[in-house]
Amino acid sequence: VATGEPTQGSRADQIAAVDQRIGEVRAAAPLGADLIVASLSDAGTSERLRLVVAQGPRFGAGRLDSASTRQPGLVQAQDLTVTLLTLSGLTPPSSLGGTTLMSVPAPDNSEGAAQSRLRSLIDQDEASHEVHSLVPPFFNTFAYGQLVIYLLVFLVWTGRVGSPQTRLGALSAVRVVAVAAASVPASTFLANLLPWWRVDPPMLGVVGAVGLFVALIAAVALSGPWRQSPAGPVAVVAAITMAVLAIDVMTGSRLQISSLMGLQPVVAGRFYGMGNVTFAIFVTSAILLATMVSSWLVRRDHQQLAALLVAVIGLATVVIDGSPAWGADGGGPPATIPAFVYLVLSILGVRLTWTRALAIGAASVVVFLGVAFLDWLRPPESRTHLGRFIQAILDGDALDIIVRKGQQNLDILLGNAPLTLLVPAALLFVIYVLARPTSWGAKALQRSYDRLPTLRAGLIALVIALTIGFLINDSGTAIPAVGATVAVPLMVAVAARTLRDEVKADAPSRRARRS
Repeated sequence: VATGEPTQGSRADQIAAVDQRIGEVRAAAPLGADLIVASLSDAGTSERLRLVVAQGPRFGAGRLDSASTRQPGLVQAQDLTVTLLTLSGLTPPSSLGGTTLMSVPAPDNSEGAAQSRLRSLIDQDEASHEVHSLVPPFFNTFAYGQLVIYLLVFLVWTGRVGSPQTRLGALSAVRVVAVAAASVPASTFLANLLPWWRVDPPMLGVVGAVGLFVALIAAVALSGPWRQSPAGPVAVVAAITMAVLAIDVMTGSRLQISSLMGLQPVVAGRFYGMGNVTFAIFVTSAILLATMVSSWLVRRDHQQLAALLVAVIGLATVVIDGSPAWGADGGGPPATIPAFVYLVLSILGVRLTWTRALAIGAASVVVFLGVAFLDWLRPPESRTHLGRFIQAILDGDALDIIVRKGQQNLDILLGNAPLTLLVPAALLFVIYVLARPTSWGAKALQRSYDRLPTLRAGLIALVIALTIGFLINDSGTAIPAVGATVAVPLMVAVAARTLRDEVKADAPSRRARRS
């Protein structure tokens, strides 16, 4: 329908009118012309993915793709502008951010294969539409559920719940619930292996899919010989979470698209790689895995091997997160490198001075700029936002980008105060607790520190990563909050196991006193 014309009649009548207009344009088009039909607005109040089809010499039977999204069958509005300019023989400006549409030929153009491709596109739309409304209730339920867990832990810890005879069972239950809670983030991505959006209602489908994978991950973490160690289940959950996200970004970020804690196509903020939420989960899991492995080695006097393995885990984390081909995350490596360097130095007994801290910070910036420069060397249509940042430096627009990102973070903090202000306040409190071994918070964890020699250093490293990530990323408020959804339950599981072992060890002496 032309701009300004009223839409009247039923939905079928409107579709018929649009179809007639397309037919008239197609009939009037010169021979050999390319015809692109795109829906550029939502029908009604519900945002959804929209149709783009193309026909002509440059577009055969198959599927439309775009390098800007790296997702099969998913393109952006700015891709249309870039495509039209390119087909007209003009050079599109790099500031548009889109790429030319690509026609991917169908290996099988039978009716059955065509229906299968259509079903895949419909699934993308349904998953994107359904998950968008489920994200707020999911995060609210998950956050309040974790608060209930923490309250239960506090009551058990202080002896207000359970007698000495029943505390063993209570602590075991707390540990199981905590491990299950820490398994939720990875399970939200794995849930997309199942077509949960086809279930009516979709909320039941996604809860069932997430719950299935939570049960599987928790069962693995709490079984096997590692279950006897406080570090065992933590290492397993962290390793599985890290592996799920690493494999996903290395194979195209398919699990992240339209997942509860992943990327939302209708928002169109990012279509691949590591966003803020994914980075927070990934770096938290990597640091906790490195901490648990290094504690096990340090207890056996293998400090150098522990430091080497931590360095390897850190290097893998930076490469997977920062590589333009995989994570394409500009703000991740500058936050990750200082955290892992601190943990390595702590294991080796090297004191972190201000000079060394500044050197680590400078090296992190150099690594970021180096990766961004290598990305910039690629053709403009193949660059990620890392390479585009280098181009912004050359164009003199880099400061505007930095200011915009900082302003966005500040607006989120102040615009939703006082709730969002709890994030920096919580970070400052955790830093205070970890910096003062005599404080009440560190005293409560001291028994776990004794059993896991690198735990305190690992938690400090985690705070370093989450704090820097919070400060340098736009919408960085989410980074420490999401990181806590993995870290806190796993630390609860460590403490619960430690306390359970102590209660169990004290049981004979209590029985002797009663006799």
